[in-house]
Amino acid sequence: MAGGDSPAETKKGSSKTSKNSKDSSKESTLKQKSPAEFFAENKNIAGFDNPGKSLYTTVRELVENALDSSESISELPEVEVTIEEIGKSKFNSMIGLIDRERVDTKLYDDYETDKAREKRLVKEARASEIQAKNLASGKKNKEPGVSKVLKARGEASYYKVTCKDNGKGMPHDDIPNMFGRVLSGTKYGLKQTRGKFGLGAKMALIWSKMSTGLPIEISSSMKSQNYVTFCRLDIDIHRNIPHIHLHEKKANKEKWHGAEIQVVIEGNWTTYRSKILHYMRQMAVITPYAQFLFRFISETPEKNVTVKFTRRTDVMPPIPIETKHHPSSVDLLLIKRLVTDTSKKTLLQFLQNEFVNINKNLAARLIGEMGPDFSPGMAVKSVTSQQMVRIHQLFRQAKFDDPSGDCLSPAGEYNLRLGIIKELHPDMVATHSGSVDFFLESMFSAQVFEGHPFIVEAGVSVGGRDVKQASHILLLFIHGINIFRFANRIPLLFEQGGDVVTRTALKRINWNSYKINQTQDKIGVFVSIVSTKIPFKGTGKEYIGDDISEIATAVKSAIQQCCIQLKSKIVKRLQAREQQERKRSLSRYIPDATGAVYEVLKQMTEEHTKKRKRYKEEETAMLEKVSKLIITKETLKEKLAEHVEQVDYEMALEYATQSGVSEEPRENIYLQQLNPNHSNFIDLHSPTFVFRLIL
Repeated sequence: MAGGDSPAETKKGSSKTSKNSKDSSKESTLKQKSPAEFFAENKNIAGFDNPGKSLYTTVRELVENALDSSESISELPEVEVTIEEIGKSKFNSMIGLIDRERVDTKLYDDYETDKAREKRLVKEARASEIQAKNLASGKKNKEPGVSKVLKARGEASYYKVTCKDNGKGMPHDDIPNMFGRVLSGTKYGLKQTRGKFGLGAKMALIWSKMSTGLPIEISSSMKSQNYVTFCRLDIDIHRNIPHIHLHEKKANKEKWHGAEIQVVIEGNWTTYRSKILHYMRQMAVITPYAQFLFRFISETPEKNVTVKFTRRTDVMPPIPIETKHHPSSVDLLLIKRLVTDTSKKTLLQFLQNEFVNINKNLAARLIGEMGPDFSPGMAVKSVTSQQMVRIHQLFRQAKFDDPSGDCLSPAGEYNLRLGIIKELHPDMVATHSGSVDFFLESMFSAQVFEGHPFIVEAGVSVGGRDVKQASHILLLFIHGINIFRFANRIPLLFEQGGDVVTRTALKRINWNSYKINQTQDKIGVFVSIVSTKIPFKGTGKEYIGDDISEIATAVKSAIQQCCIQLKSKIVKRLQAREQQERKRSLSRYIPDATGAVYEVLKQMTEEHTKKRKRYKEEETAMLEKVSKLIITKETLKEKLAEHVEQVDYEMALEYATQSGVSEEPRENIYLQQLNPNHSNFIDLHSPTFVFRLIL
């Protein structure tokens, strides 16, 4: 064929084109990922960055779930956490593997040549010699560095984490989905919650499946149930469904209620030991009404750790209440979802019942402002996408009352103060809260950002026997300031530098103006923020940004209020110290003054005896006492000391009358909690105490 391709070439070209089209269609095939698969691939989002952080996050999630469970039934929380170290041999037996000796040693990452081994041994011998010399001379030895050959790069550490509580427990049939289906749970909705992602123990199960392949074990019983549910399961990550190994009921002979969760994961206790202990201690500060028992069980008994944080009060904050959305906080997508899910028939009923701060009158005015296409009686399900945009625009422009803070549950000024005193033993402490407990009524003076209410509570402490040690080991210690940060009553331990609390404490508070020495005094700054929406920054949600002016202003104001209280106490203490110094100075001169006065009296007595000089009757009587040794140098000294004491007492009495009764001397008193059967009482709250009236 002139000017054309041969049939063979045409056939060859068409087959090639067909093959390419098949490949391209194969490449363009859409794939879906389940929520469990997404979080497994992006585990750092949920705080599972590495084995050490994963161990910390697992403990945190289990503890917070336990507290939520107990508080939901108004039960004083009792939480037991155990981390048990599992050696390689024990782990292999758990998964059915047989230990195998190395054959080709050069294949492994920790292989060491003869020359390298000789060099290492010489170095270790030299280090041992230096330590022995330091020990003999009384010098302090440095901690020996960890040898690189102690653990190979691929050798992992495994831990069994167990958390037991006395909470409400879980329904028998719901347990598989509560643990084995990601993004399903009971905490979704507009409500103050401890969780950051709504994953809870599900992410620990995903990490367990990724690192050990072992299932999670759950024991649970609800109040008044005569059985305990036991469930062993793992998760099908690709399908996001639970894979149940065992699901049965056992007799509940001890009438126990609560949950016990056990999971085996890869972790690193060595690097995250301080963080985990710090977390438990800060949780004891913000929840002094809870009792925590923490245990670490090592393969080496000397490394075992047991810490008990005792309950110091039985006054619990109110349970957070689920609330409705404020009109200024919703977006277009949320409006569409609310329209789809609402059970209301008309637009007027929808606006009145699905949002806070919109009553019937305001709803009618809003509908009138939307335009002729809207009417109070129109079916809400008939609202079009364009009309939803109009509703959204009006919500953004209209003026609404601020939402109430009644749905929030702050720790309370009393609990915050008690937690600080219990754990840190400061010399002085001051607290301030946006929530005010006044006898039987709780008035929550909440502030607002983007339509969400929030309450800031703060405490500032000075001194304390534990603060210095904690600042070096556990706390963020900058220029003598220990920073404690809480969001929805959970501690925030990471990414402190960018947090609004840290920046405010370091840059916006003039500590010197409150008589507090930032470089010398041991200052503790405690700030707790509760809200229906905490504006976390970063993927890990570990700090609150400094860019929200409402929160930054509230944090600064709360810390300043504490500083004002402390300034008053510090000034009183300084005045008392000056008064004591004056007394000490006067007492120092008593012997010299007594000697001088007595010499003058003796000289006057001699003049009177020789009749060189005449004195008044009163003076003559006193001189006769001197001559008869009724008045001596010692008696003058005693009288002068009594006079100094009297003057000091009168000044102290005048000072106490003007400024209130002095706080010293003072002893710590812990009241025994009531018998649980005595439930008929009323609590009258104050920032510094709770008065319980038994009816």
